[in-house]
Amino acid sequence: MDPIQNPYAPGAGQRPPELAGRDDQLRAFGIVLERVSRGRPERSLVLTGLRGVGKTVLLNALRSDAVRRGWGTGKLEARPDQGLRRPLSGALHQAVRELAPGGPESAHADSQQHVLGVLRSFAQRDAGAGAKLRDRWSPGIEAAPVRGRADSGDIEIDLVELLSDVGGLAAELGRGVAVFIDEMQDLGPDDVSALCAACHEISQAGLPLIVVGAGLPHLPAVLSASKSYSERLFSYQRIDRLGREAADLALTAPAAEEGAAYRPDALAAMYAATGGYPYFIQAYGKAVWDRAPRSPITAEDVAVAAPEAEEELAVGFFGSRYERATPGEREYLRAMGEVALRLSEDERDEIGSVPTADVAAFLGRKPQSLSPARDALLKKGLIYSGERGRIAFTVPHFGRYLRDQA
Repeated sequence: MDPIQNPYAPGAGQRPPELAGRDDQLRAFGIVLERVSRGRPERSLVLTGLRGVGKTVLLNALRSDAVRRGWGTGKLEARPDQGLRRPLSGALHQAVRELAPGGPESAHADSQQHVLGVLRSFAQRDAGAGAKLRDRWSPGIEAAPVRGRADSGDIEIDLVELLSDVGGLAAELGRGVAVFIDEMQDLGPDDVSALCAACHEISQAGLPLIVVGAGLPHLPAVLSASKSYSERLFSYQRIDRLGREAADLALTAPAAEEGAAYRPDALAAMYAATGGYPYFIQAYGKAVWDRAPRSPITAEDVAVAAPEAEEELAVGFFGSRYERATPGEREYLRAMGEVALRLSEDERDEIGSVPTADVAAFLGRKPQSLSPARDALLKKGLIYSGERGRIAFTVPHFGRYLRDQA
């Protein structure tokens, strides 16, 4: 098979050639956009799932849909070491420019300049002379700051005022604004609280502005801990691995575009190897294509290429995360993998979590002595806690990788 014609794309956030298995989410989002455009009440949206299931890809696809419908959009990626003001200001600046690109002669120029001035005040609130160099940031807005609006220094008050003004401009223009936030679980507690409060306010006011967030499975718990009403504020959608039919389509549709095909036994072998996880499908698909001598691709071709795909995943997908852990944290991770392997069918849950007490017992340690390692792994995003007393890997098949390494 010609490697130049290889159609598969195992990249971080890179859209695969066939976005299989996500039709329901795309269709539901289209309904949300249409309802909001018509002044109907709708909730903002939160996508959750493990790493490698395609949350970022889907987030980008939803944004593209909003752009096609004439909405103003902006996107940011949350980071644990960065507050919300700066990245959100950049995202909203882009959304406002998309929303009203007419310039100073347009009918709504005064309204747009006012909103841009409020946005500038919000962005520069913490960028004074005493701020760190990385925070002395200019949003590139020419409009004069609007003093006394979104610049109190209280992020919750300021964000409510800012999003209310942006949503008001969208309503005046008869359009909508969508803000997309990736890695949403990495927002700080104050920023999460402010975002929930702002979404609550614009929902009550019926303004055409929605937030679409994506994050790890414990994101709903993060939001709920911030504001109790967040359970009713957002529509939560769990993004999981693909079923067999969708996984087969993700492989066969791109191959067909290049005049190639898979035998049924090859598709069965690919699903067994990948578990239906979209990132794994692309990684194995790329390796198998490069190794297969001809079409149709067979189960034997999959077997020959599997070690290459596994090596690529071991280095780029699993290994890069494992290397971030200290020796003590790696010991904790390996113990998690062993405990998961030993759980009976009755003790396992659908997300593959394990009791923290069992991990401590396996290591022969008191649970309290392992808290520093566990907390560090939580902050690094290598594990998460969906419920009290249980933890799970954020990366599918990570336990298997750890056992193979051992």
